[in-house]
Amino acid sequence: MTEPVKPAPAFKAPASEAADSEASASETAVSEVEKQGFSWTTAAIWVGLLAIIAVLGWSLIQVQKKSPSTTAPDFEMQFFDGYGWQGRTTANLSEFEGRPVVLNFWASWCVECLLEADLLEQTWRQYKDQGLIFLGIAYVDVEPKSMQYLEDFNITYPNAPDLRTAISEEYGITGVPETFFINKDGEIIHHQIGAVNETMINTLVSKMLSSEG
Repeated sequence: MTEPVKPAPAFKAPASEAADSEASASETAVSEVEKQGFSWTTAAIWVGLLAIIAVLGWSLIQVQKKSPSTTAPDFEMQFFDGYGWQGRTTANLSEFEGRPVVLNFWASWCVECLLEADLLEQTWRQYKDQGLIFLGIAYVDVEPKSMQYLEDFNITYPNAPDLRTAISEEYGITGVPETFFINKDGEIIHHQIGAVNETMINTLVSKMLSSEG
């Protein structure tokens, strides 16, 4: 009688070899995931950088569009009642050519404007007899509050509202206070964003009144 053929026993890899194989497969899978993750991270970084560059480029274009050139843009003022120039109710900036001008944008609701109001008035009183012109422009304000502000700080130099923000748009201001120092030739020699201080304003005014301005 023929003996039944017994199947050969299945080959089993040693336990250590099986473990090494599983570990290698796991490392390969992790490596692939890491590579994919690195690619996505790199792509995200580049997208972010390109977006930032695009925003900065757009902002620069807007600033260049709005910022005034070296020559101060001309504009017409319709003065507040009692704050005109030599009895006049209207005037254009170009009429002051040949005299240095300090052009200040302010608002009654502006906290920082309060810090410079007295200094501006005192500087005006100190230099007005030397030919200096001060002009105040009330930005996005209502007339009663503007008038009260002028009275509270005993302002005596010419002031006008910025009707329909036409003047501030010409000068590309971003807020208040902002002050432009314009020399005798109608050129802007300094644009101050934020409140002025005593040293700054006296230095710039002296320069504009001299032949250097």
